[in-house]
Amino acid sequence: MNTPINPASVAPPVANYSHAMLSVAPGRLLHTSGVVPTTSDGRVPTDLGEQALVVWSNITNMLEAAGMTVSDIVSITTYVVQGQDLADVMAARDRAMAGHKPASTLLVVPALARPEWLMEIAVVAAA
Repeated sequence: MNTPINPASVAPPVANYSHAMLSVAPGRLLHTSGVVPTTSDGRVPTDLGEQALVVWSNITNMLEAAGMTVSDIVSITTYVVQGQDLADVMAARDRAMAGHKPASTLLVVPALARPEWLMEIAVVAAA
């Protein structure tokens, strides 16, 4: 149902994502808000790599609650605060995606809504 679109006439993606995803006759769509690195007990790790793991855990839990998995994700938008090393963010995404390559955009921003948040991610999933 969700098919990666990476035409040969366009330069290949620069990381593990697809240029576009085609969803044919999806029965359900899930749009998240920006998912932040706050644990269920209200803790926010100070390390960006740990924050990325918390965000992906939160996303996975939301998908599960909707009867979906990461393979249903068609689009990821990641926001990271300026000055952070993006390697841990990319590694966490790649680990969470387990080979699935949805469309993905990463933006470096000056700040997020709370100073302790170094990143947040919004996803769209179709099943």
